[in-house]
Amino acid sequence: MMEPIQEGRRDLLLAPLLAALPVALTRAAEASPLDPAQTIIRPPAEHAWKPSPGYPERSVDMCLLTGDTAKPGLYYVLVRWWPGYMSAPHTYVTDRFCIVVSGTWWCNSGADFDPAACVPVAAGSFVRRVAGTPHYDGVIRGHNEPAVIAICGMGPVGYALSDPSQPGWRAV
Repeated sequence: MMEPIQEGRRDLLLAPLLAALPVALTRAAEASPLDPAQTIIRPPAEHAWKPSPGYPERSVDMCLLTGDTAKPGLYYVLVRWWPGYMSAPHTYVTDRFCIVVSGTWWCNSGADFDPAACVPVAAGSFVRRVAGTPHYDGVIRGHNEPAVIAICGMGPVGYALSDPSQPGWRAV
């Protein structure tokens, strides 16, 4: 005849069984394969980088990921500023939400262009550009790598230079 299990021993016997339960359930479940119509992946080698029209070569490039900055709706774009170039002070009619993906991005606010007053923004940082406020940014000369920034917002952005008589870029 079996002896009844003492209270303290019951916990010792149940613990391994309960610990093994998630493993047993995981082995029984099988994941669905990735559906490329539902999860669209574009590796970096397939990004379509384009130089900005009217800007010097290797100053600033754009890669539109989705949407369109000139049309209504959500857009998501990558911007690559090369060392030695910055934007001229400008505004947008909608907020822009920026993440520095790589490199160091140099930012400032105001319509007065002063690269020495820019703030270095490290990779991983978030920057919100408030609609209607003048600002400028880029990468000051002397840095080894460009800065890549992921920017999201609602279009159309309504880009406007603070001084339309000057070009949209500055060599720094």
